[in-house]
Amino acid sequence: QVQLVESGGGLVQAGGSLRLSCAASGRTFSSRYIMGWFRQAPGKEHEFVARISWSGGSSYYADSVKGRFTISRDNAKNTVYLQMNSLKPEDTAVYYCVAGRYYSGSNYYNYDYWGQGTQVTVSS
Repeated sequence: QVQLVESGGGLVQAGGSLRLSCAASGRTFSSRYIMGWFRQAPGKEHEFVARISWSGGSSYYADSVKGRFTISRDNAKNTVYLQMNSLKPEDTAVYYCVAGRYYSGSNYYNYDYWGQGTQVTVSS
């Protein structure tokens, strides 16, 4: 099994920054997994935020966060990060880390493993 544990969420004012971390562990986890982030605001579906290839050489972002968020990974630490800058109130959501053995696109349920989520709240 694989466990994903997110951290780094919190309350921040609009225009501020946060850095989320997701630590992966488990006997079957491989650094070759595709990693990503989704978010879910109250009453809404899971929304794709960003994903990164196993090597870190390729990343993809939702249009809503492009230019403000950066995804990265440290395979030596089995950790993926999401640096969030210029935060807006509409970024408020629970942020979930995901991992997939194969390309899983922008559908939350296509991934193989999910974290429990970390709350990000952006005040205006």
